[in-house]
Amino acid sequence: MPTLFRLIAILFMLGCLVIGAMVALVAFVQPENRTITVTVPLPKPKS
Repeated sequence: MPTLFRLIAILFMLGCLVIGAMVALVAFVQPENRTITVTVPLPKPKS
């Protein structure tokens, strides 16, 4: 049983680290606004 508890504790800590990293990204990273132009090719007409 101690091995199972240790595994669950390690998985819990890793999950907390991942969630903490996501919260830090949301709090500290600001996206830049920029214009994106995409050229869409027209299909060739059927003859």
